[in-house]
Amino acid sequence: MSVVLGGRSAVQGTRLTVHRGDLLGLLGPNGAGKTTLLRAVLGLVPLSGGDVLIDGLPPGRARHLVGYVPQRHEFAWDFPIDIAGAVLSGRSRSIGRLRRAGRADRAAVDEALELVGLADLRRRPVGELSGGQRQRVLVARALASDPQLLLLDEPFTGVDVPTQELLNDLFGRLAADGKGLLMTTHDLAAAARTCTRVALLNRTVVAEGGPALLTDPEQMLRAFGLDTAIGAAA
Repeated sequence: MSVVLGGRSAVQGTRLTVHRGDLLGLLGPNGAGKTTLLRAVLGLVPLSGGDVLIDGLPPGRARHLVGYVPQRHEFAWDFPIDIAGAVLSGRSRSIGRLRRAGRADRAAVDEALELVGLADLRRRPVGELSGGQRQRVLVARALASDPQLLLLDEPFTGVDVPTQELLNDLFGRLAADGKGLLMTTHDLAAAARTCTRVALLNRTVVAEGGPALLTDPEQMLRAFGLDTAIGAAA
């Protein structure tokens, strides 16, 4: 697929497949098109070429299959809502605009909160949460709809070590359960430890393979430039 934004090529001729059971890390420098690629998969930005298919369906017909964890600054944390309410908002498509949440919706929220370790804090206002707790709310919100494909935009940025470890373990379990995960990240070490595959993106996929790819100086140089390539080689 290709995406043009503001007359500039943001993603060009990119071919990428996320399989069930994948935890695919998407890495690249700032401005490489990582977030744009996720938004194109969601159908939030138009394609200038190619297509996106999710289990054989275009994004507009596959919304029920996809969960999205945006970067934390994209959520309105000053909105007067508690943790459970924020997570329940991830069920909005299945609940509908004029219906109230039912037993299945509340059970899905309970399960998602258990997965991220926030069940005991369910009534705490989101405005009072730490950075790590907020990140876990966003993950639970995405999981509440029981997606088959989970898109994660920089989930480890600005979170504490315990939250990183909890999320790493959770993402690994979700992949082992057969879900597909596509995660953008700048954390090379975390990607090397937890991802089943990685793809290096710089407007297009420069290289794709196992986590060992992140220690290949030639490929890192192609994707990131000299400084990162030297660091990877070291």
